[in-house]
Amino acid sequence: MNNNPVGWFEIYVKDIDRAKRFYESVFEVKLERLNSPPGAEIELWAFPMAKDGRGASGALVKMKDGPSNGNCVLVYFMCADCAVEAARAVASGGQIVREKMSIGQYGFIALIADTEGNMIGLHSMQ
Repeated sequence: MNNNPVGWFEIYVKDIDRAKRFYESVFEVKLERLNSPPGAEIELWAFPMAKDGRGASGALVKMKDGPSNGNCVLVYFMCADCAVEAARAVASGGQIVREKMSIGQYGFIALIADTEGNMIGLHSMQ
């Protein structure tokens, strides 16, 4: 791993309008709507991001019957090919929650659970 390990985060919410107002007000930023992956019932509003900037960006996410409340944050680790790290997770005692899938122009993701039951995301462009 040559870069910072975290490349993206998602904060899951039930009331997207209320959450947008909160984060835009607290951080004095304007969130931008992102296109949802084809066929997904998901609404994403991204925090401002600079492609070559430092740190990770992320989005507020509203999904039908999705999680929220408490600590519903998903961290995505950057990978060359997320299927490779997903396979390593299984070999290391974890499990695959969602196999590698396309998210359109944004690349691919896979979801895994670590040995403690924590879900994390893997993201790659291939």
